[in-house]
Amino acid sequence: MVDRPPVPSVGVVVATHNRPALMRKALESILAQDHPGLIEVVLVFDRSEPDATLERSEDGRRVRVLTNNRSPGLAGARNTGILALKTDIVAFCDDDDTWLQGKLTAQLGRLTDSPAAEFVTTAMRVNMEGQITVRQAGRTQVDLQDFIRSRMAMLHSSSFLFRRDAMLDGFGLVDEAIPNSMGEDWDLLMRAARRQPIEHVDEPLIDVLWGATSYFNDVWQDKNAAHLWLLEKHPEMSRDKIGAAMMLGKLAFGHAAMGNRREALRFVGKCMRTRVREPRSVLALLVVCGVPAGWVQERLNRLGHGV
Repeated sequence: MVDRPPVPSVGVVVATHNRPALMRKALESILAQDHPGLIEVVLVFDRSEPDATLERSEDGRRVRVLTNNRSPGLAGARNTGILALKTDIVAFCDDDDTWLQGKLTAQLGRLTDSPAAEFVTTAMRVNMEGQITVRQAGRTQVDLQDFIRSRMAMLHSSSFLFRRDAMLDGFGLVDEAIPNSMGEDWDLLMRAARRQPIEHVDEPLIDVLWGATSYFNDVWQDKNAAHLWLLEKHPEMSRDKIGAAMMLGKLAFGHAAMGNRREALRFVGKCMRTRVREPRSVLALLVVCGVPAGWVQERLNRLGHGV
């Protein structure tokens, strides 16, 4: 008789801020997963009134309601949830996204098949005002070099699943120092990938809602500050021509979107000198010439991409 490995317990952190209807939809999609073991969801209310009526405990499904007791924002809220859990596995789901059936089974299967693995993601379906776009990575592993050159946006934080002990004793909690929690998921992926490649299930097993509900859609000043923070924390990006040009292009676009024409052109020049084929420099020039930044971003979002 072959001994089967024990069924892991899974904790899910849902950080939420004033989106009760979407949050309930996200919650139900998590509880409906076909995982035979415990699923414990912690709803972490960040700068909003907690709703204790959502708590429940039955049939291997548990929901707890918490208030963010760390730094305000997404990073602090996620860390509040992680530290409150005692489960083997921790996963994230944004409060405006949903999990598709089979997500947990596929990711836990990958952990079983790859005992050294610590972090697993999935591909996604982007819902932009009803227009559905599938984003896949075209690979089953993603390493640090990939993240130095790209955010790999199809590895969305709502698909993140990792061993809790690997985070607490290894790559660390979500960094709360990053400006306005912008890009904290990218930073987390890079830190995790330094230890082990990210295992990736290249099936779209989450629905990600983009558009008016996204808190991070238009906050260009915070994005610029976060990109500078990431460059300082991860110097490998500056040493890689593709990675450096990508970040300079993002900074150029951000300044153009804020109307900082001189700074935008300065970063465009640095970007083009680093790598002339970086497309973000062209996008930034379009905005400098009068094309609305929001229009550019919307066109990209409809294709399942960001700037």
